[in-house]
Amino acid sequence: LLLDLTAKMKFCLHWKSTGVFVTARLQDEEVEMTRMAVQFELEDLNLRPDPEPLLTEMIHEAAYRENTVGLHRFCPTENIAKINREVLHSYLRNYYTPDRMVLAGVGVEHEHLVDCARKYLLGVQPAWGSAEAVDVDRSVAQYTGGIAKLERDMSNVSLGPTPIPELTHIMVGLESCSFLEEDFIPFAVLNMMMGGGGSFSAGGPGKGMFSRLYLNVLNRHHWMYNATSYHHSYEDTGLLCIHASADPRQVREMVEIITKEFILMGGTVDAVELERAKTQLTSMLMMNLESRPVIFEDVGRQVLATRSRKLPHELCALIRNVKPEDVKRVASKMLRGKPAVAALGDLTDLPTYEHIQTALSSKDGRLPRTYRLFR
Repeated sequence: LLLDLTAKMKFCLHWKSTGVFVTARLQDEEVEMTRMAVQFELEDLNLRPDPEPLLTEMIHEAAYRENTVGLHRFCPTENIAKINREVLHSYLRNYYTPDRMVLAGVGVEHEHLVDCARKYLLGVQPAWGSAEAVDVDRSVAQYTGGIAKLERDMSNVSLGPTPIPELTHIMVGLESCSFLEEDFIPFAVLNMMMGGGGSFSAGGPGKGMFSRLYLNVLNRHHWMYNATSYHHSYEDTGLLCIHASADPRQVREMVEIITKEFILMGGTVDAVELERAKTQLTSMLMMNLESRPVIFEDVGRQVLATRSRKLPHELCALIRNVKPEDVKRVASKMLRGKPAVAALGDLTDLPTYEHIQTALSSKDGRLPRTYRLFR
């Protein structure tokens, strides 16, 4: 929530003609208005038809139980009233320090940027004071695996006259690697190779219609509404997961399809699909870097995270060098870990966590058979 509040109050390191953010003052009226905005966004989060933000929060909670990136990104409603100017200043004092900042510029001469930094930043007293940071969390992410479930009626989430089918959403993930490791690029290629999306995608160039989750899942199982691969990578950990959606009565079958796809990641990698995934990843990278705001963000993020910046041609070379055995190696290593599972909706037929773990440890990804005397 602190990040949310400061972001909404324009605390970003962008140059403006009137000065720079360190001279900003937090007015009580601004804090109150921002509290109301955050309250609205939390309410909207639980009402919107797209469950992806909430599922992402839940999969991190399950994967990193009660530590670092597993802690709540969305603030509990009861905590909003506790945020005031003193709390915000304490947060800024601890985390908005020179050693945690990068001054990035695109389309500006280097010397001019340095002159501006000296003029506006050196010797300036920030609004939150200049006391030493005393309470900085430097914890390292500890992957735990586990499950996070939220039973919810998803039958009335439609916002328009056309009803949206009631769906149950499942996300299954496994620990990958940090963006500082050499395996980061093979994992990025693997994620692109899995691809996926919604069953009503319009297709077209660059939409990944030949990715595995389209070919093996959405094209073969008409009742699946979504199957999408995501890769979240951080300084000390990473998480590769698949999000799937289907009718509540077919949850068990849906989970088994996803566990099978995870097992197939560690199998044979076709040369054609690998080249297609590498080409698509390179294409997306180069297209994104055509935009100056994206270049600006890329420079800032890379320098902040790695103290250096890899140029586009260096990243493209790393992508080209990924071989089938690299993808198979990182996938096999990933499959040896415990899964993280997030489930949202009607969970009556959801398999147990132990059964999902057993399926991901098997050779074919099948769930253990269950026998019922009564249905």
